[in-house]
Amino acid sequence: MTSSFKQCYDFIIIGGGSAGCVLADKLSASGQHQVCLIEAGPKDSSPLIHVPLGVVELMKSRRLNWLYNSGPEASQNDREIFNPRGKTLGGSSSVNAMLYIRGQKEDYDHWRDLGNEGWGYDDVLPYFKATQHQERGADDYHGVDGPLNVAESRSKLPIFDNFIQSAINAGFPANNDFNGEQQEGIGYFQVTQKDGKRCSAAKAFLTPNLSRKNLTVITDALVEKIILQDKKAVGIRFKRKQKIVELGANKEVILSAGAFNSPQLLMLSGVGPQAELDKHNITLEHQLEGVGQNLQEHVDALVVKEYTDTDIIAYRPKALAKLAPSAFKFFTEQSGVLTSAVAEAGGFIKTSDEAETPDLQLHFIPAAMDDHGRNLKMLFRYGVAIHACLLRPKSRGSVTLYGSAPHLNPNITLNMLSHPDDQTIMIKAIKRAREIFAQPPVANKVTNEIFPGEGCQSDEDILEFLKNKASTIYHPVGTCKMGQDELSVVDSELKVHGIDSLRVVDASIMPTVVSGNTNAPTIMIAAKIADNILATHSN
Repeated sequence: MTSSFKQCYDFIIIGGGSAGCVLADKLSASGQHQVCLIEAGPKDSSPLIHVPLGVVELMKSRRLNWLYNSGPEASQNDREIFNPRGKTLGGSSSVNAMLYIRGQKEDYDHWRDLGNEGWGYDDVLPYFKATQHQERGADDYHGVDGPLNVAESRSKLPIFDNFIQSAINAGFPANNDFNGEQQEGIGYFQVTQKDGKRCSAAKAFLTPNLSRKNLTVITDALVEKIILQDKKAVGIRFKRKQKIVELGANKEVILSAGAFNSPQLLMLSGVGPQAELDKHNITLEHQLEGVGQNLQEHVDALVVKEYTDTDIIAYRPKALAKLAPSAFKFFTEQSGVLTSAVAEAGGFIKTSDEAETPDLQLHFIPAAMDDHGRNLKMLFRYGVAIHACLLRPKSRGSVTLYGSAPHLNPNITLNMLSHPDDQTIMIKAIKRAREIFAQPPVANKVTNEIFPGEGCQSDEDILEFLKNKASTIYHPVGTCKMGQDELSVVDSELKVHGIDSLRVVDASIMPTVVSGNTNAPTIMIAAKIADNILATHSN
């Protein structure tokens, strides 16, 4: 099948993000398989990636971030919602806030109960442990021999301790390990850093292995199509430096381009809903109605207060003067504010006693935050913020196409807060954040509420605020979901239904979004399926 290609590999991995880097490592480790990893973005050489506080600028980088926007959202007063995604080796793990969170045991048991055998918590925990090096040491929930370094934050401005105490005073429990026996509580997040620098999936799984003779990494290359013959993936076509190149895959093509780009590329390759492909004159190779459907995202809103002290992050002389010695520590001690993930403290809480597990995630920000940090005017104010994030949304969106040209952005429709239950919980979320701000010691130094504002008190007013200001927290999943129903795209081995030698391995396969940040779960997914792939081709 692949004899017509001038160049062939055993495995071609599309996308050098969190999943792709893990797959490249594990599939090439034995030296028995020729592996090619294709990434649309550049190498991960920018200092903004490796200095943790660079995340602030990465939110605006056209070179390292796809900077997607949704279309006008009917459920959000026709606003376009910002959807940043990493565009470099390491993918979003190179531009995220580095928080190491797995979600809840119940998330994975739910996947299993949906009919996805082998995806319960007891099945996936060994892969979480195997992929990490937990600096605290090994225990029942953590491993120490994996490539991904998990560490304590080396910044920890005093304001974080104050936030944690205020949350405890508001009645929420303390928790020192959100990935341990239970998730509920407030405390410090652990981060994917090593020696004060970002430990992205590329840094952990790819960079140490670039010298392997059987591993080829191609960057700045946009894959335009998966080449199919008789419903079998036999290669890919990509564009690099204005040249079109085709590569053959002797064993498998693995699509790891993320929850937006994986369904987009499947549709561009002729796999997806017939009506959508017909709309753009794309030849149907295989009908799969679920491609691009079932999009889920953690809807998030900010409560922002003015702050009377200067020991926070602000573009003001006194604040910058206080931060300067801390910044210098990055070069002498690999600590201080430049190692900050910004959202270093937070936690997981319940909005009501009826909730069996936490239904909100909180991130505390030591700055006047607005519009993903892109509103610079806010950073000239002394303020603090609490992100309140809905963990298990019932609203569902979709990814479709703007056209058949590969360079076009995916057509993203989030439908955030379209489900009334999501609206109810997020109204409560604003109230919970306000309850924390009302407790000392933070309460002693906060004054005017910038968002939602003192005049926004009724449920109706809060809902209108959410429609005007709510956004994402960068955890899109579900658009190539795992399962056996009519909207599933892959089976429990992540093989695309109806297409041989093609898998999707990334966050898009999650049937439901996990209760927390999605980077660690995506790494787990790739590690687990890599073992399956190797076993399949062991002879």
